[in-house]
Amino acid sequence: MIRVLAIDDEPLALQQLAAYIKKIPFLELTGECQSALDARSIMQNDIVDAIFIDINMPDLNGMDFVRSLAVPPLVVFTTAYSDYAVEGFKVDAVDYLLKPFGMDEFQRACQKLKARYDAAHQSEVSAVDADDAMFLKTEHKVVRISTTDIRYIEGMSEYLKIHLESQPKPLVVLLSMKKMEERLPASSFMRIHRSYIINLKKIQEINKNRVIMDADTYLPIGDLYREALNKYIDTKFLGK
Repeated sequence: MIRVLAIDDEPLALQQLAAYIKKIPFLELTGECQSALDARSIMQNDIVDAIFIDINMPDLNGMDFVRSLAVPPLVVFTTAYSDYAVEGFKVDAVDYLLKPFGMDEFQRACQKLKARYDAAHQSEVSAVDADDAMFLKTEHKVVRISTTDIRYIEGMSEYLKIHLESQPKPLVVLLSMKKMEERLPASSFMRIHRSYIINLKKIQEINKNRVIMDADTYLPIGDLYREALNKYIDTKFLGK
């Protein structure tokens, strides 16, 4: 199921949009908002794969809202104004529905949405190859990284931030923690929290409930993962 959020400042338009979404079998309506600010609040707490959003709204218009997101979900714009079509595709919108639109047009947009969603989830990461490398899809390109370059991985909903030794800015990829955990060599990587996987070779210190990767990076140890980490430490521990 693709989890979607409906956003429109006009109550009747929002009601119609929600009704359309509920008729599409592969969509799950996770919420309805009358402003982009309300949508931002929901997206900080819930997993949202895609948004159907009006453009002309008070406080913050839909186009500016999408541009403000560090990792935007899939986007379908719904608006009464055709002037924004080019701008919509500049932010990589899946589709642009001009009001008033009917169910047929909406279904076509949903099929485009599903195709984009399925493509993103089919091959985000390849298997680790013989020289300890993997390929990741990020920002509409595929990049090759060495697993030995990974310091730690941070989970954010359905996205991951991959922090590397070789560059200050993390890679952001659409991928689950579970799938990444399965692909990484277990001899070098361990999940220490529901939101963190670390490269065991990059640990500098373990202090109570935290793993210290460097002077600025302190990662929490989750209760469910503590025993496995302690067992690993015991295998490397020298002393009484």
